[in-house]
Amino acid sequence: MKFPRSIYYKALVSVPSKRQLEADKFKAEIKKIWTDSKARYGAPKIHMVLISQGKSISLKRVQRYMIDMGLRSIVIKKFRYHSERITTEQKKNILSRDFNTAGINQKWCTDITYIHTVREGWTYLASVMDLHSKKIIGYAYDTSMTAELAMPAVKNACLNVKVIEGIILHSDLGTQYTSRIFEDYLSFKGIIHSFSRKGNPYDNACIESFHSVLKKEEINHHKYNDFNAARKAVFEYIESWYNRKRIHGAIII
Repeated sequence: MKFPRSIYYKALVSVPSKRQLEADKFKAEIKKIWTDSKARYGAPKIHMVLISQGKSISLKRVQRYMIDMGLRSIVIKKFRYHSERITTEQKKNILSRDFNTAGINQKWCTDITYIHTVREGWTYLASVMDLHSKKIIGYAYDTSMTAELAMPAVKNACLNVKVIEGIILHSDLGTQYTSRIFEDYLSFKGIIHSFSRKGNPYDNACIESFHSVLKKEEINHHKYNDFNAARKAVFEYIESWYNRKRIHGAIII
């Protein structure tokens, strides 16, 4: 092979150090967590998973190993808010950006987002989140964006709730949420309706964040041929991943 004899013997007796073995073990665990999350987790959440498993490792070390392996989470540009100079009828903002709760079924928030399909074009997802658990407790998916889309999402959220009266539901000023049919349903259930101010997405930041994460981690990485394919993907993401497995930044393990 035309190599010096010393190189051959050096390679023959080379044994990985204890530190190298430990690093290789951690790298394998990090890659498994990253793969299981479908590249959705970055170093902070992977670090949280390792700590929850009883592993002793720093966040900086996780970051270093991920760089060594060329692993990174799915990222998206942060939303930059720009105020709008449009006069709109204002309604009462009862929530007033107070997202803190003492238990479930005290404060909910809801919103609608867009999902594109090849055959049907734009489709629409209405979601309802419980601000205590950060889980999506109700959602509806359809090819049209009307009050008939917004209302089933809230109805689904109410299915397993014993005491509905007094719950605060926060939404934006969209026509789906200011319609008579939607307002009548909330009144019938005794749900208190709170509204964001026009042009202030941070008033409904939690549900806006969920829809952003949904796009970042799932929707933007696939092309859905039709409504049914997209509906299946949304169901699997919410029920199998977001509500059951995903670590939420606002919740401490």
